[in-house]
Amino acid sequence: ARRLTPNCSLAKRLKQRRPVSRKSKKGAVWKFTLDLTHPVEDGILDSASFETFLKERIKVNGKTGNLGNIVQVGRMKNKINVQSEKQFSKRYLKYLTKKYLKKNNLRDWLRVVASDKETYELRYFQISQDDDEESEADE
Repeated sequence: ARRLTPNCSLAKRLKQRRPVSRKSKKGAVWKFTLDLTHPVEDGILDSASFETFLKERIKVNGKTGNLGNIVQVGRMKNKINVQSEKQFSKRYLKYLTKKYLKKNNLRDWLRVVASDKETYELRYFQISQDDDEESEADE
């Protein structure tokens, strides 16, 4: 095993690296959309209750129910829009959506899929018909 000594070129390069500062852009806005079209049209999911669930559960600065002017949650027919002035994770929306589905016993039928960079869509699980036919033939 080779030791890093002060003369080693790798050690020199590591010392020369400057720490990367992460500054958020002023005026940057994070926008995400949750598309609930299929389950809402089928009547198994209520978009209004899901909207209130998000408003109650989204954490801002480590506190729930603290949305203020930083995070806006809005509903347009079958879509829910979340807009944040502070950095906001799309993955966090997926986590909350799955939590809502589990609470309402819909997790076995619906899954959360990213349809594009800023959108999640609720889709039904594809249950293959072949398995059902084979099990009936065995009986």
